[in-house]
Amino acid sequence: MKFEVLNSNNSEVFEALVSKVREFNFSHMGAEKSKPLSVIARDENSNIIGGVSGCTIYNQFLIEVLWVADSFRGQGLGRDLMALAEDKAKLRGCLAAQVDTLSFQAPDFYQRLGFEVVGKVDGIPDSPERYFLVKRYR
Repeated sequence: MKFEVLNSNNSEVFEALVSKVREFNFSHMGAEKSKPLSVIARDENSNIIGGVSGCTIYNQFLIEVLWVADSFRGQGLGRDLMALAEDKAKLRGCLAAQVDTLSFQAPDFYQRLGFEVVGKVDGIPDSPERYFLVKRYR
């Protein structure tokens, strides 16, 4: 056995690991039906001013990133992006959405949208609290 430490992104290694996890998941859950899901907003110059991106898998919408440009915050754009993304996820059969966020990012925002904090990591020096949130649709 030989160990190797990589200190940069390596898509080949990452994809090999993901492939093996999918094989394992298949043996327990059957065929994976993961599909990307992104909703973005653009300004009049076609610049991205906000968006949410993740995937739907195992009846859940896994939110990987949500961002709104500073000049558009507080105007409901984030809420509108999330509403459209969640509607699309529900059409794919999703029963819930999951997200994790840091204390200075958006835990309150997600809670206003109906997400519930189901986990929290805190007490790590020089590190913000990390929140894990779920929203059930049914």
